[in-house]
Amino acid sequence: MAKITFMGAGSTVFARNVLGDCMCTPALRDSEIALYDIDPKRLSESEIILSAINKNTNEGRANIKTYLGVENRKEALRGADFVVNAIQVGLYDPCTITDFEIPKKYGLRQTIGDTLGIGGIMRALRTIPVLHDFAEDMEQVCPNAWFLNYTNPMAMLSGYMQRYTNIKTVGLCHSVQVCSKSLLEGLGMENYLEGRKETIAGINHMAWLLEIYDKDGNDLYPEIKKRAAEKNRTEKHNDMVRYEYIRRLGYYCTESSEHNAEYNPWFIKPDKPELIEKYNIPLDEYPRRCINQIEGWEKEKNDILDNGQVTHERSHEYASYIMEAIVTGIPYKIGGNVINDGLIFNLPSDACVEVPCLIDNMGIHPCKVGRLPVQLAAMNMTNINPQLMTIEAAITRKRENIYQAAMLDPHTAAQLSVDEIVSLCDDLIEAHGDYMKDYR
Repeated sequence: MAKITFMGAGSTVFARNVLGDCMCTPALRDSEIALYDIDPKRLSESEIILSAINKNTNEGRANIKTYLGVENRKEALRGADFVVNAIQVGLYDPCTITDFEIPKKYGLRQTIGDTLGIGGIMRALRTIPVLHDFAEDMEQVCPNAWFLNYTNPMAMLSGYMQRYTNIKTVGLCHSVQVCSKSLLEGLGMENYLEGRKETIAGINHMAWLLEIYDKDGNDLYPEIKKRAAEKNRTEKHNDMVRYEYIRRLGYYCTESSEHNAEYNPWFIKPDKPELIEKYNIPLDEYPRRCINQIEGWEKEKNDILDNGQVTHERSHEYASYIMEAIVTGIPYKIGGNVINDGLIFNLPSDACVEVPCLIDNMGIHPCKVGRLPVQLAAMNMTNINPQLMTIEAAITRKRENIYQAAMLDPHTAAQLSVDEIVSLCDDLIEAHGDYMKDYR
């Protein structure tokens, strides 16, 4: 019987998906499930909903326990085989609001702000100290557990765990599973979905669809390029930035256009507001999404608590498939975030990269990819530089390293002078208060 510990169980919708998947998996149905959070209300709601799923879809076979607060964290982790991380340090209010509103005073606009940019940097800096504490506890009470990280910024957090702790860590994202499917459906090429073959590699949220063939081995990229260029020329749609990537760089990438609009210096420019309209870029998308999710969850929660009939069907999230492969030894393939160490030849060895990985009862085995096309490696490097520098700042706790991380961020550097970047970082550190108290 496996023990699965979910850190940040108050992320109820996500906990429901991942742990509901486990309850739908024969090899995991009898697991002990430890729910950990620091918010009693959110933890209680998750327990009620997961208990209902356990009853309705799993005949009550899972053993669900809750652990509240830092003082109970070590017990939640004790003896775990798998630790799923979905924490959000500082939540939407106050920290996400702060990460968006203070940069606006400098004229710096963001769309998502959870992966790169000044928002992603600040999120990493307040999360890594918490992961440090998780790792210390895990080394004492579950040193052989796999740490499955879902929290953003993925490359910074996973990269920290992989380089500076002894915990076996893989970062997991939703983007790889749906990348080519979304592309083909968006271009009216659904008839090529079945049996397609593909290779995806790069970094989280900017991994590249390097190859895509139909079931007979025919290259689909020539038709993709033709249709993407025509659609961007004739229609307003929600994936215009990534289609522009296809046109200018030759390849499609994994994460959405609203994300990728802020991973470079090209699309969000205060002196060129027409670009926002041209590429249909949703500024302030993440705060808007948070508000809608909070409101939607309250209604969904009340409906669930009223009738208790919530059920679940296994999703495409990787976590349960990874656990199943490790428990049973039946191999499974994912796109995982791991330390590079020569997997992609023209990216740094200490970068966290997203590559195909094979899983069996010996663990997670990343696959060597080789060289990326030069322009794709160069694009990745513009993101890896601030990622590595942010991890460095989290280790040294030096404010000057935070400045350097922000200076290396392509979007921030395109908008602000060095003096403005330093001032913005100082304002954000002060506004985040205790969340950033260790950075001198």
